[in-house]
Amino acid sequence: MLKVGLTGGIGAGKSEVSRLLVEHGAVLIDADRIAREVVAPGTPGLAAVVEAFGEEILAPDGSLDRPRLGSVVFADPAKLAVLNSIVHPLVGARSRELESAAAPDAVVVHDVPLLTENNLAPLYDLVIVVDASPETQLDRLVRLRGMTEEDARARMAAQATREQRRQIADIVIDNDVPLDELKKRVAEVWDDLVRQAGEAHDGRGAE
Repeated sequence: MLKVGLTGGIGAGKSEVSRLLVEHGAVLIDADRIAREVVAPGTPGLAAVVEAFGEEILAPDGSLDRPRLGSVVFADPAKLAVLNSIVHPLVGARSRELESAAAPDAVVVHDVPLLTENNLAPLYDLVIVVDASPETQLDRLVRLRGMTEEDARARMAAQATREQRRQIADIVIDNDVPLDELKKRVAEVWDDLVRQAGEAHDGRGAE
């Protein structure tokens, strides 16, 4: 098994890269999706978040009002740290469960938005960073996600810098390119990952 950490700044296009890798055959473990699951209504995770932040972060149907919680924590590093201390251990446990169910020669891609910020690179055999210029990120967030420019800039500022992400990268995928070029680059990266996964599997089998 090859354990790959996939990360990139908000608006860099990491979701598109993860989708392409899944098309090639990767086993995707999506930290954001798991983070939503572990704070779903009725979970101990949601109860802990409500205890920390109050019932005002709940929507009328009892689910987590993620935009409201986001507006609270992204403006306050201390509150963000509290939220992370609740959610991250739950996400980590569920991620390990899913990983253990994958085939021995699988390429398991962990889609982790805050991989750089939380110093998680050592957990993976290699790290892929999806890279785009801040101008591209801002444009996508405002144009495609409907954020205000102020909100988009605040979200970007709360993350690691482009340079910090590139420092931990074993592979960089440039996403300041047309989709056809991105697909070609992801296919090249996939071939390399499969080769490494096979070597890792064969190596263990020969021990």
